[in-house]
Amino acid sequence: MKSFFEELRTQRWDDHRYYHHSRINQSLHLVSALSFLGAYVMLFIDPVVSALLSWGVAMVSRQSGHFFFEPKGYDHVNHASHEHKEDIKVGYNLRRKVVLMAIWAASPFVLYFDPTLFGLLAAPESDRGFLYNLSVTWIAIGIGGLLFRTVHLFFLMGVQSGLVWATKILTDPFHDVKLYHRAPLALLRGELIDPMHAQHGANA
Repeated sequence: MKSFFEELRTQRWDDHRYYHHSRINQSLHLVSALSFLGAYVMLFIDPVVSALLSWGVAMVSRQSGHFFFEPKGYDHVNHASHEHKEDIKVGYNLRRKVVLMAIWAASPFVLYFDPTLFGLLAAPESDRGFLYNLSVTWIAIGIGGLLFRTVHLFFLMGVQSGLVWATKILTDPFHDVKLYHRAPLALLRGELIDPMHAQHGANA
C-alpha cells in the first residue's frame, strides 16, 4: 500500500506541475471540482442533475482550462516541451481529450435520431425522459472513459499504475479544492501564471 500511495502522490504532483500553470486553468479546475462534488451527491438523488453538473459544467470548465488557457510553449520550470508532456501524460492528453469530448458532444444527436440508443434504453415519453436517457448515456461515457484508460494503463505501465490513475481521477475533485482554492484570489491580483519555481524547489 505504501508504494500505491507514493505513486498516487507522484501522479498528482506531476499533473499539477506539468499541466496547471495557468491561474485561469486552476480557477476553472476549482469550479470543476465543486461541480463534480455536487454531481457525486446528486448521482444518488437525481442522475439527470448529476450528469448535467458533471459533463455540462465540470468537464466543460475543466477542459476549457486546458485547451484555451494552459500555456503550450516550452515549460522552463520543468525543462520540457509541450510535445514531450503530451507524450508522457499518464491520463488523457489533449488528443485523447478531443476524442472523448467529441463522443460526449455527439451523444445528444445520436439520441435525437435514436432515443433508445439502439435499443439499450427505454423509449422516452417526454422531454424529461429524453434528459434521463441522455444523463444515463453521459454517465456511461464517463465510466467507459475511466475504465478504458485504466485498462490501457494496465498494459502500458502495470496494474498498480492503472489503479492509481483511476483513484486519482475519482478523488481529484477533493484534491483540486484543496490545491486550487486560492487560485481565484491570485487571479484577481493579476497573477496569470502560478509561480511554480518555488513549489518545484520545495517538492523536488
